[in-house]
Amino acid sequence: MKQQAWLSTNFFTFFFTWGIFLPYWTGWLVSEKNLSVAAASSIIAAGLFARSFSTLFIFPQLSKRFSLAVLMKILPLLSAVILLLFIPIDSFFGLMGVMVLFSFFYPNILPTMESNATVLMRTNKINYGRSRSWGSAGYAIGLIVIGITTAIWSESSIMTVMVLGTLLMITASFMRAPDALHSRISPQRGGYRAIFATPGFAIVLGICILIQGAHASYYNYGFIYLQELNVSSVYIGFILNIAIISEIAFFAVADKLLKKTPVSTMFIFAGAASILRWVLIGLFPSLWIFIVTQIFHSLTFGLAHYAFIRFLYRTVDKPLIPTAQGLYASLGMGLSTAVLTQIGGYLYEISSGLAFIGMGAAAVPAVILGWWMYVRRIG
Repeated sequence: MKQQAWLSTNFFTFFFTWGIFLPYWTGWLVSEKNLSVAAASSIIAAGLFARSFSTLFIFPQLSKRFSLAVLMKILPLLSAVILLLFIPIDSFFGLMGVMVLFSFFYPNILPTMESNATVLMRTNKINYGRSRSWGSAGYAIGLIVIGITTAIWSESSIMTVMVLGTLLMITASFMRAPDALHSRISPQRGGYRAIFATPGFAIVLGICILIQGAHASYYNYGFIYLQELNVSSVYIGFILNIAIISEIAFFAVADKLLKKTPVSTMFIFAGAASILRWVLIGLFPSLWIFIVTQIFHSLTFGLAHYAFIRFLYRTVDKPLIPTAQGLYASLGMGLSTAVLTQIGGYLYEISSGLAFIGMGAAAVPAVILGWWMYVRRIG
């Protein structure tokens, strides 16, 4: 299999499961385990804290001892086994324990995949946007499948499809990986000191923490929010997919469209779009407003993520890539989302709109930092 196709296939299968777990798991805990939104939020937040720890400390250590090709096999297998533990356990603390254990392994597939992409961009000049758009397609299909199955069989089908998705992910992971991924990346000593000594990295990471973390209410309460707007489950899948379609379109043209665009400019636009998106949803509890703002996902997630990968590719040394990806996954996708999920859960109990307005407020400093980068000509 060609290297571009291998990367695209693995992006697709992982994000198919991600499209089930990320937006629907809170709803599954509420409906199938009879938890309140606040209790389910606490479990999700605990998983995100564990994810933050594991991607910050466990992933870099694993990448020292195993090649990326080996990690691509180990992590999906362990994730599938732990996933099954959710089925028999019903207690709050039991579910929290399983979530923490699951979060030690499953989310680490994401920085592994992104490290694969970054290495192959350098060694084989693969097109990142093309392969990443297949990941977005997998996410979109996951949303559609769950929308249909929950409409037919209720929320109990979420677990069934998630299990089938992990089996598909395992199958893809055992395909022959590109040669560049079979050798271990020799880590640079003092990795954390070295990566933060890289000009601009700390400020870029800070922006990502704010913009990506601000998706917390959308990821965890978007499904429930749409149910409160009396939207049918089958339509919810299609509505959530509008965001992914915009993301796919963005990644398909990003390499050409943004070839000469400074990273700082990308972050300014991503931050501004984030503020506008979440404030509009919070102030106007309307299905049509929600649908229109779905298009903004190409900017609030896609553009911010692409800007980070572009910065990594151009600025960070190869031995530091796993450390940088671990920090991004831990702090940008994990810790900040965990904190804002917990805050969003409390705000949601007061008002669903307030949970989204809070996310818009969190993105304000990102625009300021992006402007500071632009003035300083960083990125």
